Amino acid sequence: MKYISTRGQVAPIGFIDAVLMGLADDGGLLVPERLPQLSQDTLQQWQKLSYTELALEVFSLFMKADIPREDLKKLVDDSYGTFREEDVTPVRRIHDGLYVLELFHGPTFAFKDVALQFLGNLYSYISRRNNSIIHILGATSGDTGASAIEGVRGKEGIRICILHPHGKVSKVQELQMTTVDSANVLNLAVEGTFDDCQRIIKELFADVEFKHQYHLRAINSINIARILAQTVYYFYAYFRLVDQGVAGDKINFSVPTGNFGDIFAGYLAQKMGLPVNKLILATNENNILARFVNEGVYQPGEFRGTHSPSMDIQVASNFERYLFYLYGEDAAKVAALMAQFKADGRIAIEGEALARVQADFAAYSVENEACLDAIEGTHKHQGYLLDPHTACGVTAAAHLAAAGEVTVALSTAHPAKFDESIRLRGIRQTYPAQIEALFNKPQFQKVVGGSNEEIKAELLRFF
Repeated sequence: MKYISTRGQVAPIGFIDAVLMGLADDGGLLVPERLPQLSQDTLQQWQKLSYTELALEVFSLFMKADIPREDLKKLVDDSYGTFREEDVTPVRRIHDGLYVLELFHGPTFAFKDVALQFLGNLYSYISRRNNSIIHILGATSGDTGASAIEGVRGKEGIRICILHPHGKVSKVQELQMTTVDSANVLNLAVEGTFDDCQRIIKELFADVEFKHQYHLRAINSINIARILAQTVYYFYAYFRLVDQGVAGDKINFSVPTGNFGDIFAGYLAQKMGLPVNKLILATNENNILARFVNEGVYQPGEFRGTHSPSMDIQVASNFERYLFYLYGEDAAKVAALMAQFKADGRIAIEGEALARVQADFAAYSVENEACLDAIEGTHKHQGYLLDPHTACGVTAAAHLAAAGEVTVALSTAHPAKFDESIRLRGIRQTYPAQIEALFNKPQFQKVVGGSNEEIKAELLRFF
């Protein structure tokens, strides 16, 4: 399997080179040169597999040319052996027609662990195999940072710097990152929004000379390994519902999203052959993606702080990958659209293109109070506690799933990570011991301004 850029100016490369490149050198994003097409027989065979066995089969489709199967199996086993649930991503029934896919049973209680435990181990494997130094640079709206740090803390040959928006993540998210006292970890709290952090990351990676000189590697979902790892749990959830006799031919997935990575993984799974009825895109009040699906206009709006801060994003880093498939893998068209977005801050589509978007996705923007209503109502009537991001997915499903349809809402974080919001509706919860322990630990972070120069200076001191 080779990987190509959405902008067409990078020669096809192997999987490990794609992981190391992160952001494509032409400014685009890397995608598989072709997507495997799965037969019904293959899906039936996969239905019997455990999560780790399924991950190995999915990963092999994309990575086997670069990583021997036994090495890949060890990476998978090591990555998911850290999860608290044997099923890794269990499916829970909430009520008739609605299920929750719990993605928060990894070390940092967030769905990012599913991909980043694997990517952290993969980077360590590459570093040992190539006898090379890896400097990881990433931005987080809350969960990616903690998951990435947990994946590589203390590992030889790897250093990691994470940018997060100062004061705009939950307290638990902040503590999970900043209480890590390790010589290979640097936390920078940036005065600005997540979009500022993400812009800095993309611009530093676009400086190809700087990127290569300091061996910069990406941990954000611009890295194709992140997306491929996330496709696995769509297949796994579908198979678990088939086991229960409730899936029928197709099911819906309702996905809380800000960066378009998680739902894009579902889109790839569908293109590979997973029987999906609707991909429901749930946003909060930072609703650039919902407006694109419903109106055909991709344009950042005014930033709003919400109860679901990991989705407080106005520029979705994986959006370009979807444009690539929307326009028939026409890299020149994608390059032109992204140049237009850089110049005008806006992309508008209509006609057949918009019709294709609306065939691929349904979208709903969830208001702050509606998010809290879903938390309160689900807790009261079903005895199940949602985190605010999952609450957005559940709310969107309630509005967009038709009667008789089965919907899986992706649960992206443990509710303990967002207790400030949950307490607004008078709900008290008990912290897991691992999270409770964070409040007594010292923090290690540095507050910095939001300029490329300041971040680059901190990186040079750290490396």
